[in-house]
Amino acid sequence: MDYIPNTTRDKEIMLKEMGVPSLEAFLEDIPETLRNFSLSLPGGLSEPEVLKALKNLSEENTGTDKCLSFLGAGAYEHYIPSVVDHLASRSEFYSSYTPYQPEVSQGTLQAIYEFQTLMCELTGMDVSNSSMYDGSTALAEAALLSIRSKERNKIICSRAIHPEYRQVLKTCVKGLHTEIVEIDTPEGITDIGQLEKIIDDNTAAVLVQNPNFFGCIEDMETISHITHRHNALFIACVNPISLGILKPPGEYRADIAVGEAQVLGNYLNYGGPYLGFFTVKRELLRKMPGRIAGETVDSKGKRCFALTLQAREQHIRREKATSNICTNQALLALRACIYLCTLGKKGMTELANHNIQKSHYAYEKLCSLDIFEPAFQQPFFHEFALKAKGSLRINKINEHLLTKGIIGGLELSGLYPDLTNSMLLCITETKTKVSIDRLVTALSQI
Repeated sequence: MDYIPNTTRDKEIMLKEMGVPSLEAFLEDIPETLRNFSLSLPGGLSEPEVLKALKNLSEENTGTDKCLSFLGAGAYEHYIPSVVDHLASRSEFYSSYTPYQPEVSQGTLQAIYEFQTLMCELTGMDVSNSSMYDGSTALAEAALLSIRSKERNKIICSRAIHPEYRQVLKTCVKGLHTEIVEIDTPEGITDIGQLEKIIDDNTAAVLVQNPNFFGCIEDMETISHITHRHNALFIACVNPISLGILKPPGEYRADIAVGEAQVLGNYLNYGGPYLGFFTVKRELLRKMPGRIAGETVDSKGKRCFALTLQAREQHIRREKATSNICTNQALLALRACIYLCTLGKKGMTELANHNIQKSHYAYEKLCSLDIFEPAFQQPFFHEFALKAKGSLRINKINEHLLTKGIIGGLELSGLYPDLTNSMLLCITETKTKVSIDRLVTALSQI
């Protein structure tokens, strides 16, 4: 079956309408050197053959269904209750895309509204939007908001923010004559003394991740106080799971709280699609990018939902537009809603506690081996960095672990050259005592 379903008769009718005798005549304006070429493609395959070929390719991947994984670094394996898949797979949910005609998309709008409500409750912030692509772009949009709001061109960010997030930030502000100043993290957390030296009245915002890329807990209260003393915005990039036990951004006076919500009921998916969240204090409501779903009543007094406070270039207030975020992450946001409602407040607290207890158990066991030492001496959530002793190399350690059916941690030297021969390990609630002991046993054999 041809890819384009036009019959020979269809082509003849179209050519006749255009007054062209043949397809070759239609293309004669294109140089012959561009028309006569060969792609050297193999012959076509039947559907069963294609499916088999794709399945064989997929089996070359090493995934969490085959191996025990201790890899985190921004993409985390968490248990997802079966009710999330069951409800999110209903056709009225997974077929929804983006509410360009919002009034007729009441189900989609309600899902967005509930997501916004839950994110505000989780972060302690006043307002949440929807439709952020992922955590990195959410952080970049927060920086752009601060530049617009404060009319300043200096951004200060911690080097303990995810390196890929910082790369996206630099890309998004390029061309805006913005100065990005990075603060060192010699002890695994932001150097507050250095922050006090470089912050000034030209600073639009200070960006800090908590828990940071190394898993360490930052002193957000002190950083918030220093930031606001210079009338800059404090932007917190947070892990939603950690908020089950750590103080939420709203309580340490963050002006903007962003992050990656993949951990809320969404799978690893080999890197995406993911789901960013973006929350602010009320004063910044009208400067937010993306969409905001609001609750109202119709002409008959019936509860309904509508997009509100829109300032996008597709709409009427073009001169006040923020960012052109078109693609809607509604399905992933819906999964986050179902996940959070399934766990509830008590469940989120228990989940965060499981992550802390299990990661600290693994940390103590691994540090007791004669091959590792802690890279940092800081409190952490569910990730921690270890440095290999002597002549051991992280790549060789991970190769050994893979032969045992274990995916090891992330080698840090490629992202942080000063952290030579170090690895970042992650332990979530999906790891049992048996699986952690299995990791320790495999490493003890080196």
